[in-house]
Amino acid sequence: MILINESGKGGLPIELTARQLEIVELVKRYEPITSEQLAEALGVSRPTLRSDLAILVMIGLLEAKPKVGYFLGSRFNGGGESLQRLHSLRVKDVQGMPIIIRETASIQDAVVTMFVEDVGSLIVCGEKGDMTGVVSRKDLLKVTVGNSQAASMPVSLVMTRQPNIITVRPEDTVLHAAEKLIKHQIDSLPVVDDSDGKAEIVGRVSKTTMTRVLLNLAVQ
Repeated sequence: MILINESGKGGLPIELTARQLEIVELVKRYEPITSEQLAEALGVSRPTLRSDLAILVMIGLLEAKPKVGYFLGSRFNGGGESLQRLHSLRVKDVQGMPIIIRETASIQDAVVTMFVEDVGSLIVCGEKGDMTGVVSRKDLLKVTVGNSQAASMPVSLVMTRQPNIITVRPEDTVLHAAEKLIKHQIDSLPVVDDSDGKAEIVGRVSKTTMTRVLLNLAVQ
């Protein structure tokens, strides 16, 4: 975890939440934007956003101007260097290792793997190693609640299948990946390299990945 104190230079640990990440993306796209507009875009009340906005202003990611709204803060605008770096970052620069299970694995296996690897979703592959689906915490929760037989069911029964799987390529920008995460309201994206005509799973990016990217830029 990157440490940031009240002046944004190191100290008390602060980690951005998924909603705070969405706020930064909305401000980047629509600045200046008011708290009322942010609340409407996120489907929450203004009081709900107060603490999020206060934290983002405190660490320098946002700036607030009375009767005007919120702008990207000095951490992005200082010489434009942080913002330029953010625009130039590619998925391949930040992607993590893909966490993969076979489609014949049981739901219990999927739950255990998700817990051990501390991830919110798993990539599901067939016998030949080709991606056949993605399974998330929500998928597993839906099938296990009140179902005593769920543990032994194959994960293929609950996973999201092609062509409904949202992916990114290694050469895509990090901002493009962030937009997909927010637009489709998902926790992570498989990174697929199809440059040689064959789709190969080479990584994954998640909302946690995006949080780390923003914090790395914020403290530099």
